[in-house]
Amino acid sequence: MSIADDRTDSPSAAPKGDFDLAVIGAGSAGFSAAITAAEGGKRVALIGHGIIGGTCVNVGCVPSKTMIRAAEALHGAKAAERFPGLRGEAQVTDWTSLIAAKDNLVASLRQKKYVDLLPGYDGIAYFDDGAARLIPGGVEVGGRKIAAPKVIVATGGRPAVLDIPGIGATSTLDSTSLLELERLPESLIFLGGGYIGVELAQMMARMGVAVTIVCRSRLLPRTEPEASRALTEALRAEGVKIIDGVTYQAARREGDRTALTVTKDGAARVLIADYIVLTTGRTPNTEGLGLEEMGVETDASGAITVGDDMATTRPGIYAAGDVTGRDQFVYMAAYGAKLAARNAVLGGAERYDNGAIPWVVFTDPQVAGVGLIEADARDAGHEVKTSILSLDNVPRALAARDTQGLIKLVADAKTDRLLGGVIMAPEGADSVQTLAMALKFGVTTKALGETIFPYLTTVEGLKLAAQSFDRDVAKLSCCAG
Repeated sequence: MSIADDRTDSPSAAPKGDFDLAVIGAGSAGFSAAITAAEGGKRVALIGHGIIGGTCVNVGCVPSKTMIRAAEALHGAKAAERFPGLRGEAQVTDWTSLIAAKDNLVASLRQKKYVDLLPGYDGIAYFDDGAARLIPGGVEVGGRKIAAPKVIVATGGRPAVLDIPGIGATSTLDSTSLLELERLPESLIFLGGGYIGVELAQMMARMGVAVTIVCRSRLLPRTEPEASRALTEALRAEGVKIIDGVTYQAARREGDRTALTVTKDGAARVLIADYIVLTTGRTPNTEGLGLEEMGVETDASGAITVGDDMATTRPGIYAAGDVTGRDQFVYMAAYGAKLAARNAVLGGAERYDNGAIPWVVFTDPQVAGVGLIEADARDAGHEVKTSILSLDNVPRALAARDTQGLIKLVADAKTDRLLGGVIMAPEGADSVQTLAMALKFGVTTKALGETIFPYLTTVEGLKLAAQSFDRDVAKLSCCAG
């Protein structure tokens, strides 16, 4: 049990003994659960599952977003010709240094936001000396039983691997290994058009790599089709090849490169690149936990089934985060884990509420949204009305000479209440929270359209989009709305 040794990167822990709660997994969800319970006066055994810090800080949000920002800076220099009198040229001169800087940031945040936090919580003991397995009355770790009447499983997930004939014999990468390459490749094929795939594909294209995205349906298939089409156009304008609506047939080695055969519209196509990058979703980490033996049900994907109280089908065992397969965002993992801890050991009766979760895809332009898309709103029985505003109607976009994107709002036609929306814009990530607040408090399109917004901001586009439900905002003068 490495709960207290002399390594500078090892967290210390509380004294040994029985615990009120055992938490399996030391990522964002695991830490959220452990801290919540400890602050409530409970004794917690926090059991590592993989590297401390989990996906976000080690191989997810932090490393990808710092590399995406580096690519944005590079692209911004190249795109300076949008402004008369300016010229910009840039190229990746030292990929190795970029990777090293990313690794240093990851190590720093892991130490500061995870390892160094634990000594401040007397009620938390940290274990990382073996794989964890659920047993009656607690958890077994490294051959030792940790007694705890309540357990929270927060073991996260990992990149999924598609069952394509021959894929195992080819050169493949995932979102983790892509950002660990020692040299910049010449070409990449990304499988999947979800948020991880489009973010990393654009980033690598801006680094000078020849990039092709292939996907079964369309880019960002779970959001509005208008945003999907606009993002497709934006990426193609940067030289990214996009082949959608395909069926994956087979993969094979082609000399020192990799070949992928796909079928589109009944015709086979062979694509060749240095690597295939697997970005087709994530698989929950549930192997070896003893779930079946303990009566913990999982779904077809292997994700742990939980109710809105985060309880599994086995009394006393809860789960949260990516291992449950729901809302795979780091902030929702932490939120769900906090509820699980409160309900498990603090007498809570809280329910998971994801009705106003903002989400962001860190492409450029960013794509962000909250609430229901139009199709889901109709499926839910709403009489729907929509508003679609192109960014050439938003003064901020005109001033920045970057009008790629749009804003789409969805509302209930009978009540005028906002149901959801998507913002595709350079500052979409920061603007979407205003829409999330509007949904949380039941704001109508009329009220949003009458709200005063600061001029020359992207978020002002929400007001214009709300007004465009019943008027042509193109006929308004600046600030006249």
